[in-house]
Amino acid sequence: MILLILSICLSSPVFPEAFGDYWYQGKAEITSYDLAQARYGEIHPGHAVLIFVTEDFSASKQVKLDRPDKNPGDAVKVMKLNAVRKFNTGVYPYSMMSSIFTPVYADRHARTLKVTTSSQEWCGHTYTQLNLENEGYRAKLLSYFEREGDRELFWKEGIPEDEIWNRIRLTPDALPLGKVQLIPGTMFQRLKHTAWGVHEATATRSAHPTDATRTVYVVEYSDIKRRLAITYQNAFPHTIEGWEETQISGFGPEAVEATTKAILKKRILSDYWSRHDLADTHLRAELSLE
Repeated sequence: MILLILSICLSSPVFPEAFGDYWYQGKAEITSYDLAQARYGEIHPGHAVLIFVTEDFSASKQVKLDRPDKNPGDAVKVMKLNAVRKFNTGVYPYSMMSSIFTPVYADRHARTLKVTTSSQEWCGHTYTQLNLENEGYRAKLLSYFEREGDRELFWKEGIPEDEIWNRIRLTPDALPLGKVQLIPGTMFQRLKHTAWGVHEATATRSAHPTDATRTVYVVEYSDIKRRLAITYQNAFPHTIEGWEETQISGFGPEAVEATTKAILKKRILSDYWSRHDLADTHLRAELSLE
């Protein structure tokens, strides 16, 4: 694991000439997906949205910089992913969101700086945050549920699984392969309500079985019986076309193996943060969102 981190740190990312034209044009890439979410041993319909955008991030405060020109030495260019899932379970809805901040230039900053995830449903809500600190990750978990409570953890080893999504967009050829120590995804941890830690997983990359323009990156955990498969385009900008998560869903004797699936619907580029007027609601129709 130490060798893996060092190799990322010492190697300069090689980006195509189109990288800046795509990612530094002042717009975000927004993609909507049909979601079939495993929960309580059943599959529930919903939708997911992935919003990728680059921005200036503070290395010291680990927050978005309002004026990076005022402190350029603290500014880190990051790929930010805001990942949203919404689905209903019976009468009550779930709304989940993760934000992942991964430096664009791995030769300067090798590791994801921050991950946050919130989950809201009618029983209560939770918030999880990972911060890179002292060459490891400090995790804060704030939860409505008694058996989780409010707690703080620290792991010297381990790569956040959530980082994989940004690595695919930046340098998919540098994704780790073989045995790797991972911190399972924060949405997975929120839905499982189980102990959190670093787990060994096996990572593989293979050609898509029916589409030669796509690749499938798979992470399999043996001890927690979970498999994540992300499909992305081989060519830049390596768009994510869908994913599947297979794991144990439900609790106790009613738990079964089930697979969450996300299938691409629509993709647009937009400066969405300035599209907040009633006249801009047509963009939701373009994304096939309710």
